[in-house]
Parts: sequence; C-alpha cells; structure tokens
Amino acid sequence: MLRVAPDGWADVVDRVKDVIISGGENIYPAEVEAVLVQLDSVADAAVVAAPDERWGEVGAAYVQLRAGADVPEQELRAHLEAHLARYKIPKYLVRTDALPRNATGKVRRVDLRARAAVDFASERPSEYFRDQWFREQVRQR
Repeated sequence: MLRVAPDGWADVVDRVKDVIISGGENIYPAEVEAVLVQLDSVADAAVVAAPDERWGEVGAAYVQLRAGADVPEQELRAHLEAHLARYKIPKYLVRTDALPRNATGKVRRVDLRARAAVDFASERPSEYFRDQWFREQVRQR
C-alpha cells in the first residue's frame, strides 16, 4: 500500500515495507519468525521494523507463547543466535498474549509496526526532522 502525503511525497506503508533494512542489511521477517516458532514453547511470532537511531531500523519480535509455557528471553536469544546471523536477531523481543489478526487470520503487521513505534518511542530517532530536512533540500534544488 502506498500513502501520499499532502506535500506530494509517497511512503510505502504495507507489504513491501515488511523487509527490514538495518544498517544496509536486508532482514526478512519470515526467516526470523520461522526460527522462533521452531521452539516448542512458541505458538506464533511476528517480526516488524522498529526505528533505531544508529541502524535506521531494527527488528522487533512479538512472540506468542503456548498456553502454560514460560521461556526466558535469554533462551529465545540463544536460539536465535544459534540459527541466524547476528544482524538478523531482533533488538526487541516482546511477549504478547495474542497477535493482532484480520478476518482471514493474517497477522496485522501494520498494527504491530504502530505498536513498535509506541513501545520503543524513547529510542525513536528524530527521523521526522531528518525527513523534513531532506525534503527541504530537494525542494531547494
């Protein structure tokens, strides 16, 4: 999906935006999610981009555990480290009771990206101001 701002700039806000670009490296959420659900204690997982001052974006994994399961974050991280390159490991691991889903049962990543923006607001870069500066530079040319 594409959203066009009043000033004419277009932003990709769905589907294509599923790929996380962290420090120039592409991270595919499906790959990270597949590793997370290998654990018997994990019922489902969804990985989305969270803003980061240093890398631009980092992964935020929302993990739904099976009923009665309790997995320490260190165990989740150890499993990810054993199966993924270091840059693919999400910076944030968040336990959730349920992932938001649409009527057909698909995970609503748009909702999770919005939640990540709120959950990690204190670490959010001043991207709005950077974007505004960039747009002003382009307009002046």
